[in-house]
Amino acid sequence: MSGTDKPVSAHEQMKKRIFFQNLDGIRFFCFLSVFLCHSFYTENPSIVGSGIYHFIKITLFGNGNIGVNAFFVLSGFLITYLLIEEKKINGQVSPPKFWIRRILRIWPLYYFCVLFGFVLFPFLKQMFGQTANESANPIYYLTFLANFDIIHHGLPDSSTLGLLWSIAIEEQFYFLWPIVIYSFPVNRLWIPFVTIILSSLIFRAFNPVPVVYEIHTLSAISDMTIGAVAAWLIHTSSGFREFVKNLTKPNIAFIYFLFIVIYLFRLPLLKEIFAIRIFDRLIVSIVLVFILLEQTYSENSFFKLSNLKTISGLGVITYGLYCFHFVGILIALTITRLFGINNHLWQVLVLETILGLAITIGISKLSYVYFEKYFLNLKEKFSFITK
Repeated sequence: MSGTDKPVSAHEQMKKRIFFQNLDGIRFFCFLSVFLCHSFYTENPSIVGSGIYHFIKITLFGNGNIGVNAFFVLSGFLITYLLIEEKKINGQVSPPKFWIRRILRIWPLYYFCVLFGFVLFPFLKQMFGQTANESANPIYYLTFLANFDIIHHGLPDSSTLGLLWSIAIEEQFYFLWPIVIYSFPVNRLWIPFVTIILSSLIFRAFNPVPVVYEIHTLSAISDMTIGAVAAWLIHTSSGFREFVKNLTKPNIAFIYFLFIVIYLFRLPLLKEIFAIRIFDRLIVSIVLVFILLEQTYSENSFFKLSNLKTISGLGVITYGLYCFHFVGILIALTITRLFGINNHLWQVLVLETILGLAITIGISKLSYVYFEKYFLNLKEKFSFITK
Protein backbone atom coordinates (compact mmCIF):
# COMPACT_ATOMS: atom_id res chain seq x y z
CA MET A 1 0.00 0.00 0.00
CA SER A 2 1.38 3.41 -0.95
CA GLY A 3 1.31 6.34 1.42
CA THR A 4 -1.53 7.90 -0.56
CA ASP A 5 -3.79 4.83 -0.42
CA LYS A 6 -6.60 4.91 2.09
CA PRO A 7 -7.19 1.79 4.19
CA VAL A 8 -10.31 -0.10 3.18
CA SER A 9 -12.55 -1.27 5.99
CA ALA A 10 -13.90 -4.79 6.19
CA HIS A 11 -17.39 -3.40 5.66
CA GLU A 12 -16.32 -1.59 2.46
CA GLN A 13 -14.62 -4.76 1.23
CA MET A 14 -17.87 -6.64 1.86
CA LYS A 15 -19.81 -4.05 -0.11
CA LYS A 16 -17.47 -4.45 -3.08
CA ARG A 17 -17.47 -8.24 -2.90
CA ILE A 18 -21.21 -8.74 -3.15
CA PHE A 19 -21.81 -7.88 -6.77
CA PHE A 20 -23.27 -10.41 -9.18
CA GLN A 21 -21.67 -9.23 -12.40
CA ASN A 22 -23.70 -11.48 -14.69
CA LEU A 23 -27.14 -10.44 -13.43
CA ASP A 24 -27.28 -7.25 -15.49
CA GLY A 25 -27.04 -9.34 -18.65
CA ILE A 26 -29.81 -11.61 -17.43
CA ARG A 27 -31.96 -8.57 -16.67
CA PHE A 28 -31.55 -7.25 -20.21
CA PHE A 29 -32.54 -10.56 -21.78
CA CYS A 30 -35.58 -10.71 -19.47
CA PHE A 31 -36.61 -7.31 -20.80
CA LEU A 32 -35.85 -8.25 -24.41
CA SER A 33 -38.04 -11.33 -24.11
CA VAL A 34 -40.98 -9.21 -22.93
CA PHE A 35 -40.26 -6.53 -25.54
CA LEU A 36 -40.33 -9.03 -28.41
CA CYS A 37 -43.51 -10.59 -27.04
CA HIS A 38 -45.20 -7.18 -27.28
CA SER A 39 -43.69 -6.22 -30.66
CA PHE A 40 -44.74 -6.92 -34.27
CA TYR A 41 -48.14 -5.23 -34.03
CA THR A 42 -50.00 -4.77 -37.31
CA GLU A 43 -53.58 -4.59 -38.58
CA ASN A 44 -52.61 -5.39 -42.16
CA PRO A 45 -54.53 -8.60 -42.99
CA SER A 46 -52.02 -9.81 -45.58
CA ILE A 47 -49.21 -9.57 -43.02
CA VAL A 48 -51.26 -11.12 -40.20
CA GLY A 49 -52.11 -14.04 -42.48
CA SER A 50 -48.47 -14.68 -43.34
CA GLY A 51 -46.95 -17.93 -42.09
CA ILE A 52 -43.66 -16.16 -41.36
CA TYR A 53 -45.47 -13.52 -39.30
CA HIS A 54 -47.32 -16.19 -37.31
CA PHE A 55 -44.08 -18.08 -36.68
CA ILE A 56 -42.25 -14.97 -35.39
CA LYS A 57 -45.13 -13.43 -33.43
CA ILE A 58 -46.73 -16.55 -31.95
CA THR A 59 -44.43 -19.55 -32.20
CA LEU A 60 -41.08 -17.88 -31.53
CA PHE A 61 -41.91 -15.01 -29.17
CA GLY A 62 -45.44 -15.79 -28.02
CA ASN A 63 -44.12 -17.02 -24.67
CA GLY A 64 -41.95 -13.94 -24.18
CA ASN A 65 -43.69 -13.06 -20.94
CA ILE A 66 -41.50 -15.71 -19.37
CA GLY A 67 -39.21 -12.72 -18.96
CA VAL A 68 -41.53 -11.50 -16.19
CA ASN A 69 -41.21 -14.88 -14.46
CA ALA A 70 -37.45 -14.46 -14.70
CA PHE A 71 -37.62 -10.94 -13.23
CA PHE A 72 -39.56 -12.36 -10.27
CA VAL A 73 -37.09 -15.20 -9.71
CA LEU A 74 -34.14 -12.82 -9.96
CA SER A 75 -35.73 -10.41 -7.46
CA GLY A 76 -36.40 -13.21 -5.00
CA PHE A 77 -32.82 -14.44 -5.25
CA LEU A 78 -31.08 -11.07 -5.00
CA ILE A 79 -33.24 -9.56 -2.25
CA THR A 80 -33.06 -12.70 -0.12
CA TYR A 81 -29.32 -13.07 -0.59
CA LEU A 82 -28.66 -9.47 0.44
CA LEU A 83 -31.06 -9.57 3.39
CA ILE A 84 -29.46 -12.76 4.75
CA GLU A 85 -26.04 -11.18 4.26
CA GLU A 86 -27.22 -8.08 6.12
CA LYS A 87 -28.52 -10.28 8.92
CA LYS A 88 -25.15 -12.02 9.17
CA ILE A 89 -23.25 -8.73 9.25
CA ASN A 90 -25.49 -6.79 11.63
CA GLY A 91 -27.21 -9.58 13.56
CA GLN A 92 -30.60 -8.54 12.16
CA VAL A 93 -32.18 -6.87 9.15
CA SER A 94 -33.73 -3.41 9.24
CA PRO A 95 -37.11 -3.55 7.45
CA PRO A 96 -37.56 0.27 7.52
CA LYS A 97 -34.21 0.85 5.81
CA PHE A 98 -34.98 -1.90 3.30
CA TRP A 99 -38.33 -0.27 2.51
CA ILE A 100 -36.66 3.13 2.08
CA ARG A 101 -34.18 1.59 -0.38
CA ARG A 102 -37.02 0.04 -2.36
CA ILE A 103 -39.03 3.27 -2.28
CA LEU A 104 -36.11 5.24 -3.69
CA ARG A 105 -35.53 2.62 -6.40
CA ILE A 106 -39.11 1.85 -7.41
CA TRP A 107 -41.46 4.69 -6.57
CA PRO A 108 -40.14 7.66 -8.61
CA LEU A 109 -40.30 5.95 -12.01
CA TYR A 110 -43.39 3.94 -11.07
CA TYR A 111 -45.40 7.03 -10.14
CA PHE A 112 -44.17 8.84 -13.24
CA CYS A 113 -45.64 5.96 -15.28
CA VAL A 114 -48.89 6.21 -13.31
CA LEU A 115 -49.04 9.95 -14.07
CA PHE A 116 -48.23 9.29 -17.72
CA GLY A 117 -50.88 6.58 -17.98
CA PHE A 118 -53.74 8.49 -16.38
CA VAL A 119 -52.96 12.04 -17.53
CA LEU A 120 -50.54 12.26 -20.47
CA PHE A 121 -51.61 9.14 -22.38
CA PRO A 122 -55.29 10.20 -22.74
CA PHE A 123 -54.15 13.70 -23.74
CA LEU A 124 -51.79 12.35 -26.42
CA LYS A 125 -54.46 9.98 -27.65
CA GLN A 126 -56.89 12.86 -28.16
CA MET A 127 -54.17 14.85 -29.93
CA PHE A 128 -53.95 12.07 -32.52
CA GLY A 129 -57.72 12.05 -33.00
CA GLN A 130 -58.46 8.98 -30.90
CA THR A 131 -60.89 8.62 -28.01
CA ALA A 132 -59.50 8.07 -24.52
CA ASN A 133 -61.36 5.29 -22.74
CA GLU A 134 -59.51 4.56 -19.51
CA SER A 135 -61.27 2.01 -17.29
CA ALA A 136 -58.48 1.54 -14.74
CA ASN A 137 -59.04 2.64 -11.15
CA PRO A 138 -56.30 5.08 -10.06
CA ILE A 139 -56.55 3.97 -6.42
CA TYR A 140 -55.30 0.49 -7.30
CA TYR A 141 -52.30 1.94 -9.11
CA LEU A 142 -51.46 4.49 -6.44
CA THR A 143 -51.43 1.72 -3.81
CA PHE A 144 -49.47 -0.91 -5.79
CA LEU A 145 -52.50 -3.13 -6.34
CA ALA A 146 -52.58 -2.79 -10.12
CA ASN A 147 -52.66 -6.56 -10.62
CA PHE A 148 -55.98 -6.76 -8.78
CA ASP A 149 -57.42 -3.93 -10.89
CA ILE A 150 -56.65 -5.92 -14.04
CA ILE A 151 -58.19 -9.06 -12.52
CA HIS A 152 -61.40 -7.18 -11.71
CA HIS A 153 -61.65 -4.72 -14.61
CA GLY A 154 -59.45 -6.08 -17.40
CA LEU A 155 -56.49 -4.41 -19.10
CA PRO A 156 -56.36 -0.62 -18.94
CA ASP A 157 -56.62 1.53 -22.06
CA SER A 158 -53.13 2.91 -21.45
CA SER A 159 -50.56 0.32 -22.44
CA THR A 160 -48.09 1.91 -20.00
CA LEU A 161 -50.44 1.18 -17.09
CA GLY A 162 -50.86 -2.36 -18.39
CA LEU A 163 -47.22 -3.10 -17.52
CA LEU A 164 -47.39 -1.98 -13.90
CA TRP A 165 -49.08 -5.10 -12.51
CA SER A 166 -45.72 -6.89 -12.27
CA ILE A 167 -44.10 -3.96 -10.47
CA ALA A 168 -47.07 -3.91 -8.08
CA ILE A 169 -46.50 -7.60 -7.27
CA GLU A 170 -42.81 -6.99 -6.68
CA GLU A 171 -43.61 -4.09 -4.36
CA GLN A 172 -46.03 -6.29 -2.41
CA PHE A 173 -43.23 -8.86 -2.14
CA TYR A 174 -40.77 -6.19 -0.99
CA PHE A 175 -43.14 -5.15 1.78
CA LEU A 176 -43.48 -8.72 3.06
CA TRP A 177 -40.00 -10.13 2.62
CA PRO A 178 -37.89 -8.22 5.17
CA ILE A 179 -40.51 -9.12 7.78
CA VAL A 180 -40.08 -12.79 6.87
CA ILE A 181 -36.28 -12.62 7.05
CA TYR A 182 -36.48 -10.60 10.29
CA SER A 183 -38.89 -13.06 11.95
CA PHE A 184 -37.12 -16.35 11.30
CA PRO A 185 -33.58 -17.50 12.09
CA VAL A 186 -31.64 -18.13 8.89
CA ASN A 187 -31.59 -21.89 9.46
CA ARG A 188 -35.40 -21.88 9.84
CA LEU A 189 -36.24 -19.87 6.75
CA TRP A 190 -37.24 -23.09 5.01
CA ILE A 191 -40.47 -22.94 7.05
CA PRO A 192 -41.96 -19.79 5.43
CA PHE A 193 -40.47 -20.74 2.06
CA VAL A 194 -42.16 -24.16 1.98
CA THR A 195 -45.38 -22.69 3.36
CA ILE A 196 -45.55 -20.01 0.65
CA ILE A 197 -44.75 -22.41 -2.20
CA LEU A 198 -47.38 -24.94 -1.04
CA SER A 199 -49.94 -22.17 -0.54
CA SER A 200 -49.24 -20.91 -4.04
CA LEU A 201 -49.73 -24.38 -5.53
CA ILE A 202 -53.02 -24.82 -3.65
CA PHE A 203 -54.19 -21.38 -4.75
CA ARG A 204 -53.52 -22.21 -8.41
CA ALA A 205 -55.30 -25.54 -8.04
CA PHE A 206 -58.48 -23.81 -6.89
CA ASN A 207 -58.21 -20.76 -9.18
CA PRO A 208 -57.76 -22.00 -12.75
CA VAL A 209 -58.84 -18.68 -14.35
CA PRO A 210 -55.94 -17.67 -16.66
CA VAL A 211 -55.70 -14.02 -15.58
CA VAL A 212 -55.73 -15.02 -11.90
CA TYR A 213 -53.11 -17.67 -12.53
CA GLU A 214 -50.86 -15.18 -14.30
CA ILE A 215 -51.06 -12.03 -12.18
CA HIS A 216 -52.58 -12.76 -8.76
CA THR A 217 -50.01 -12.22 -6.03
CA LEU A 218 -50.64 -15.61 -4.40
CA SER A 219 -49.91 -17.31 -7.71
CA ALA A 220 -46.87 -15.23 -8.68
CA ILE A 221 -45.16 -15.19 -5.29
CA SER A 222 -43.89 -18.73 -5.73
CA ASP A 223 -41.59 -17.42 -8.50
CA MET A 224 -39.90 -15.08 -6.03
CA THR A 225 -39.80 -17.75 -3.37
CA ILE A 226 -37.94 -20.18 -5.63
CA GLY A 227 -35.33 -17.46 -6.12
CA ALA A 228 -35.27 -16.99 -2.34
CA VAL A 229 -34.75 -20.71 -1.73
CA ALA A 230 -31.76 -20.69 -4.08
CA ALA A 231 -30.22 -17.71 -2.24
CA TRP A 232 -30.84 -19.41 1.11
CA LEU A 233 -29.22 -22.66 -0.07
CA ILE A 234 -26.19 -20.77 -1.38
CA HIS A 235 -25.82 -19.21 2.06
CA THR A 236 -26.46 -22.29 4.19
CA SER A 237 -25.44 -25.37 2.20
CA SER A 238 -21.82 -25.85 1.17
CA GLY A 239 -22.89 -29.01 -0.65
CA PHE A 240 -25.34 -27.04 -2.79
CA ARG A 241 -22.73 -24.36 -3.52
CA GLU A 242 -20.25 -27.01 -4.61
CA PHE A 243 -22.88 -28.70 -6.75
CA VAL A 244 -23.59 -25.48 -8.63
CA LYS A 245 -19.92 -24.54 -8.82
CA ASN A 246 -19.02 -27.92 -10.35
CA LEU A 247 -21.88 -28.26 -12.82
CA THR A 248 -20.50 -30.08 -15.84
CA LYS A 249 -20.90 -28.75 -19.37
CA PRO A 250 -23.46 -31.48 -20.20
CA ASN A 251 -25.44 -30.44 -17.08
CA ILE A 252 -25.31 -26.80 -18.16
CA ALA A 253 -26.28 -27.65 -21.74
CA PHE A 254 -29.28 -29.59 -20.40
CA ILE A 255 -30.41 -26.59 -18.31
CA TYR A 256 -30.41 -24.31 -21.36
CA PHE A 257 -32.03 -27.02 -23.47
CA LEU A 258 -34.89 -27.23 -20.95
CA PHE A 259 -35.26 -23.47 -21.05
CA ILE A 260 -35.48 -23.40 -24.86
CA VAL A 261 -38.07 -26.18 -24.85
CA ILE A 262 -40.15 -24.35 -22.23
CA TYR A 263 -39.79 -21.02 -24.05
CA LEU A 264 -41.04 -22.50 -27.33
CA PHE A 265 -43.56 -25.06 -26.09
CA ARG A 266 -44.73 -23.87 -22.66
CA LEU A 267 -48.41 -23.84 -23.61
CA PRO A 268 -48.79 -27.44 -24.85
CA LEU A 269 -46.30 -28.90 -22.37
CA LEU A 270 -47.21 -27.13 -19.14
CA LYS A 271 -50.48 -25.23 -19.47
CA GLU A 272 -53.00 -27.34 -21.35
CA ILE A 273 -53.37 -30.11 -18.75
CA PHE A 274 -54.83 -28.88 -15.45
CA ALA A 275 -52.77 -31.14 -13.17
CA ILE A 276 -49.53 -30.01 -14.84
CA ARG A 277 -50.55 -26.35 -15.05
CA ILE A 278 -50.60 -26.14 -11.24
CA PHE A 279 -46.85 -26.86 -11.27
CA ASP A 280 -46.05 -24.82 -14.39
CA ARG A 281 -44.68 -21.76 -12.57
CA LEU A 282 -42.73 -23.99 -10.19
CA ILE A 283 -41.05 -25.87 -13.07
CA VAL A 284 -40.31 -22.67 -15.00
CA SER A 285 -38.91 -20.95 -11.90
CA ILE A 286 -36.60 -23.85 -11.07
CA VAL A 287 -35.16 -23.86 -14.60
CA LEU A 288 -34.74 -20.09 -14.51
CA VAL A 289 -33.06 -20.10 -11.11
CA PHE A 290 -30.54 -22.70 -12.28
CA ILE A 291 -29.65 -20.42 -15.21
CA LEU A 292 -29.11 -17.63 -12.70
CA LEU A 293 -27.00 -19.85 -10.45
CA GLU A 294 -25.01 -21.24 -13.37
CA GLN A 295 -24.19 -17.74 -14.57
CA THR A 296 -23.26 -16.60 -11.07
CA TYR A 297 -21.34 -19.52 -9.58
CA SER A 298 -20.48 -22.21 -12.14
CA GLU A 299 -16.82 -22.61 -13.11
CA ASN A 300 -17.60 -24.56 -16.28
CA SER A 301 -19.91 -22.12 -18.07
CA PHE A 302 -19.88 -21.97 -21.84
CA PHE A 303 -20.05 -18.17 -21.54
CA LYS A 304 -20.63 -15.45 -18.95
CA LEU A 305 -23.01 -12.62 -19.75
CA SER A 306 -20.68 -10.11 -18.10
CA ASN A 307 -18.41 -10.55 -21.16
CA LEU A 308 -21.13 -8.90 -23.24
CA LYS A 309 -20.34 -5.36 -22.13
CA THR A 310 -23.02 -3.58 -24.14
CA ILE A 311 -25.71 -6.00 -22.97
CA SER A 312 -24.59 -5.71 -19.35
CA GLY A 313 -24.56 -1.92 -19.68
CA LEU A 314 -28.14 -1.95 -20.92
CA GLY A 315 -29.04 -4.27 -18.07
CA VAL A 316 -28.35 -1.42 -15.65
CA ILE A 317 -31.30 0.54 -17.12
CA THR A 318 -33.66 -2.43 -17.35
CA TYR A 319 -36.27 -0.90 -15.04
CA GLY A 320 -36.67 2.01 -17.41
CA LEU A 321 -36.55 -0.27 -20.46
CA TYR A 322 -39.41 -2.31 -19.06
CA CYS A 323 -41.51 0.70 -18.03
CA PHE A 324 -41.01 2.63 -21.28
CA HIS A 325 -40.98 -0.12 -23.90
CA PHE A 326 -44.64 0.30 -24.84
CA VAL A 327 -43.97 4.02 -25.31
CA GLY A 328 -41.06 3.15 -27.61
CA ILE A 329 -43.19 0.68 -29.56
CA LEU A 330 -46.10 3.15 -29.91
CA ILE A 331 -43.78 5.95 -31.11
CA ALA A 332 -42.22 3.58 -33.66
CA LEU A 333 -45.67 2.51 -34.90
CA THR A 334 -46.73 6.15 -35.23
CA ILE A 335 -43.60 7.09 -37.20
CA THR A 336 -43.82 4.17 -39.61
CA ARG A 337 -47.53 4.80 -40.16
CA LEU A 338 -46.98 8.52 -40.85
CA PHE A 339 -44.26 7.76 -43.39
CA GLY A 340 -46.11 4.81 -44.91
CA ILE A 341 -43.34 2.32 -44.15
CA ASN A 342 -45.42 -0.29 -42.31
CA ASN A 343 -47.03 -2.10 -45.23
CA HIS A 344 -44.52 -4.88 -45.80
CA LEU A 345 -43.68 -7.88 -43.66
CA TRP A 346 -40.02 -6.93 -43.19
CA GLN A 347 -41.02 -3.45 -42.08
CA VAL A 348 -43.26 -4.81 -39.33
CA LEU A 349 -40.85 -7.53 -38.23
CA VAL A 350 -37.53 -5.68 -38.56
CA LEU A 351 -37.84 -1.94 -39.10
CA GLU A 352 -40.51 -1.19 -36.49
CA THR A 353 -38.92 -3.53 -33.96
CA ILE A 354 -35.43 -2.05 -34.25
CA LEU A 355 -36.83 1.49 -34.21
CA GLY A 356 -38.99 0.74 -31.16
CA LEU A 357 -36.06 -0.80 -29.31
CA ALA A 358 -33.77 2.13 -30.15
CA ILE A 359 -36.36 4.67 -28.96
CA THR A 360 -36.94 2.67 -25.77
CA ILE A 361 -33.21 2.57 -25.04
CA GLY A 362 -32.88 6.30 -25.68
CA ILE A 363 -35.77 7.24 -23.37
CA SER A 364 -34.56 4.84 -20.68
CA LYS A 365 -31.01 6.20 -20.72
CA LEU A 366 -32.32 9.74 -20.33
CA SER A 367 -34.56 8.60 -17.48
CA TYR A 368 -31.71 6.82 -15.74
CA VAL A 369 -29.16 9.63 -16.02
CA TYR A 370 -31.40 12.64 -15.38
CA PHE A 371 -34.09 11.18 -13.09
CA GLU A 372 -33.53 7.75 -11.54
CA LYS A 373 -29.87 8.24 -10.68
CA TYR A 374 -30.63 11.03 -8.22
CA PHE A 375 -32.77 8.67 -6.15
CA LEU A 376 -30.30 5.81 -6.53
CA ASN A 377 -27.59 7.98 -4.99
CA LEU A 378 -29.90 8.68 -2.04
CA LYS A 379 -30.62 4.97 -1.77
CA GLU A 380 -26.97 4.17 -1.08
CA LYS A 381 -27.17 6.07 2.20
CA PHE A 382 -29.54 3.42 3.54
CA SER A 383 -27.60 0.42 2.17
CA PHE A 384 -25.48 -2.03 4.12
CA ILE A 385 -24.37 -3.84 0.97
CA THR A 386 -23.84 -2.32 -2.48
CA LYS A 387 -21.57 -2.85 -5.45
